[in-house]
Amino acid sequence: MPVARVKRMRRGGFQLRIPPPERDVLAAVPPMLRSLLAGGDVDDPAMRRLFPNAFMDDEVASAEFDSVVRDDLLEQRLAALDTMERTLQAERLSEEELVAWLGAVNDLRLVLGVRLGVTEESNPEDFADDPESERAYGLYAYLSFLEEDVVRALSSG
Repeated sequence: MPVARVKRMRRGGFQLRIPPPERDVLAAVPPMLRSLLAGGDVDDPAMRRLFPNAFMDDEVASAEFDSVVRDDLLEQRLAALDTMERTLQAERLSEEELVAWLGAVNDLRLVLGVRLGVTEESNPEDFADDPESERAYGLYAYLSFLEEDVVRALSSG
């Protein structure tokens, strides 16, 4: 079993045990996601995944709901990215910082999943024909692993 990348500390907070090469990869996460969020293209399938319709059967109600909450959700996502960038080289995180990491990691994982067309049945071989897709799927898989570690650490207390 691989070593957990995130571990709850007895005296509070969480230890990040992420090797430098993985931190280098993670450094690309906030700018990629921030760029997508700044574009704000509501027709982009990845944006629709991050900001789904609240009411599937009522476009008017869904648009009203979106107009009320979208700015707050966007602000929360951007704040999570800021926290992740600021703490990327840290050895310890507070629970609040780790929750922000969870949001940022999950958001990028969702975006990659949409871009790649990942399903429950997807596996690495599905993306082996295209080096760019293969790398993106590798990042998707890594983020899934990291997300699992973060959730496990947060729920361990």
